[in-house]
Amino acid sequence: MPENHIEYQERLLSLRKEIEKRGLDGVVLPRTDEFQGEFLAPYAECLQWLSGFTGSAGVAIVLRDRAVVMSDGRYTIQLKDQVPSTLFETANSVDVSVGDWLAKNAKSLRIGYNPWLHTPKQIDAIEDKIADNGIILEPMADDILDVVWEGRPPKPRAPLSIFPHDVAGKTSIQKRIEIGERITNLSCDYALLTMGDSICWLLNVRGNDIAFSPLMLSYALIHKNGDVDWFVDKLKATRDVMAHIGAGVTIHDFNDLPSILDTLRGKILFDRGSAPVWFESFFKEKRIPRHEAEDLCLLPKAMKTPPEIEAIKQAHVIDGVAVTKFLYWLDKAVERGEVLDELIVEEKLESFRAAHPDYLGPSFSTIAGFNANGAIVHYRATEKTNAKINSDGLLLIDSGGQYQWGTTDITRTVAVGEPTDEMIEAYTLVLKGHIAVSDAVFDDETTGKDIDALARAPLQAQGMDYAHGTGHGVGCYLCVHEAAASISPRGERVFSEGMLISNEPGYYKEQAFGIRIENLILVQRSAGQRDRFMFETVTLAPYDVRLIDNKMLSLREKAWLREYNKSLCDMLCSYLDDAEKDWLEQRCL
Repeated sequence: MPENHIEYQERLLSLRKEIEKRGLDGVVLPRTDEFQGEFLAPYAECLQWLSGFTGSAGVAIVLRDRAVVMSDGRYTIQLKDQVPSTLFETANSVDVSVGDWLAKNAKSLRIGYNPWLHTPKQIDAIEDKIADNGIILEPMADDILDVVWEGRPPKPRAPLSIFPHDVAGKTSIQKRIEIGERITNLSCDYALLTMGDSICWLLNVRGNDIAFSPLMLSYALIHKNGDVDWFVDKLKATRDVMAHIGAGVTIHDFNDLPSILDTLRGKILFDRGSAPVWFESFFKEKRIPRHEAEDLCLLPKAMKTPPEIEAIKQAHVIDGVAVTKFLYWLDKAVERGEVLDELIVEEKLESFRAAHPDYLGPSFSTIAGFNANGAIVHYRATEKTNAKINSDGLLLIDSGGQYQWGTTDITRTVAVGEPTDEMIEAYTLVLKGHIAVSDAVFDDETTGKDIDALARAPLQAQGMDYAHGTGHGVGCYLCVHEAAASISPRGERVFSEGMLISNEPGYYKEQAFGIRIENLILVQRSAGQRDRFMFETVTLAPYDVRLIDNKMLSLREKAWLREYNKSLCDMLCSYLDDAEKDWLEQRCL
C-alpha cells in the first residue's frame, strides 16, 4: 500500500482520464471479483489499489469531479482511518446505497460498470433508485482497470486438491444426480453455478486460488442428467482429480464460455443474486429461456452430512487445544510483564495452530484489537496501527483455521490487567445473549431474525446494541462465511438440521474497547422432541471468568456455563500439559 496520498491521487487521475476517454462521466467499482467472492486474489483488489481501503465489503463511485468509498457499519471507523479524505468522501452503505448516491450526485450522467462484477439484482437496485434522474448505466465491454492498473497481478493458477468422498458423505456423482433431479423438478434443463464454494462442494474438490478459502476460480453448467461443463484453467485439474470427480464432467477454457452457452437448447436456471449480470444479458441477447432460482447447491451444502459433522467436530478439538494453549500463554505473558503488541499476539496464535499437522492455514485474517482497536469490528493490525498491550483493558481476538477437513471461527475477549466495572457489565450482557442463542430450542418455522432477537435482548434492555449480524453460516473446509444460514435482523430463512452457524454477539464503545464472544453451533434435532431443534456448540475454548459478573446471570445461564466448562475439561485436558490443565480447570470453576 502506498505510504502517502500522492500515489492514490495519481491512480485516481489515471482512472478519470480513462473514464473521459470512454465518453463516460463515472464508474462504479465494487470490491468483488467475477465470482462474487468475499476473499479476493490480488488481481481483484481494486478498491484497495484505488483508495487504500482493505475492508471485506465496499464500493467506490468515481465521477469526473468527485468520488466516494462506501461500506457498511462494520467499517465506519476503518473508512475514516484508511481512505484519503482529500480524494474520497466516505459513506455508510446501509444508510446510503449506490443508487441513492448516484441519484443525488450524478443526475443526467453516463455511468459505466463492469458486468462481470455486478449481479442482476444489484443492477436492479441501482436502477430503481436512479430511474427518474436521467442517469444511464452502461455496461463496459472490458475491464477498465486493465488499462489503468500498472503491474496488475495475474489471475492465480494453483492446482486443485481432492476432498474425500468418505468425509463429504456423498460422491460427486451422487450430488450431481441429486442436483440434476432438482433441475428437472423445476422444469429446467441446466443450472448455472458461479459461486466457488458451490462448485467445490458439488465436485468434491478444493482449490488454492484464494487466501483463506480453499476455492478455485471457475464456473460450471450442470445438466439435468448430472453432466457438467466446467469452465476452469485446465492446468489445475490433474488426472487424479478428474478420476476422483468421476464421469460426466468436461473441462472448457473460460474463453469458450459464450460459444458453449450459445449451443444450449432448453431452459437454464440461474441465481440473479449471485451470477454476474453478464450472463443474464447474454441469455436475453441469445433468447435462451431462463428461470430465476437460488443456487441449487446452497441449501444442501449448508446442511452438513454426518461424516462432515464428525470432521467439523474433530477440527474444533484441534483448534480448541491450540486456542486454549494460546490463552494460557497470553495470561502468563501478561503476568510476567512481557512486551506484547497486537502483531506479536497474532503471530503467537498462528504458531499454536500451525503446530498441528492437520492445520492448513487461517480461515480469515486474525483480528487482534486492544482497547480502542477492539472497537473496530473488522480491525486488522498493521505496523502503523499495532497497539502495545501494556496497560489495563480488553483484548479482542477473532480468528479461525482451515483444517483437514474442517473450518473454524472463534472470538474470545480477554482482560489485560484490571477491567473496569463498565467492561465487566458489558461483557456479561454479551455473554447472556450468547448463552440465550446457545440454549435456544425452537420449531421448524423459526428464522434467523427470531434467534437474533434473543442475542440482542440483554444489551437492548440497557440501551446497548451492535452494528453487525449475530451469526453467519460456515462451510466444511470451505468458506468461513457461507450463505444460506444466518442469524441477523434480516434473517428470513428457517434453520435446517446440519447447518453450521456462528453465534457472536458483541458490544463496541468507540475509542475505548470492543467485546465479542463467538462459538460455532450446529443445528440439531432436540433430544426427545423430533419436531423441535436446538444448537450444539462445537467450539471449545474458555471464556474469561474475570469479565463475568455472576450476579447478573440467571440460574439457567449459570447451569449452561457449568456444562460448557465441563465439556472443555473433558475434551481438551488430555492434550494439555499439567500447567495448562491446571489453568484451564481454574478458568472452568
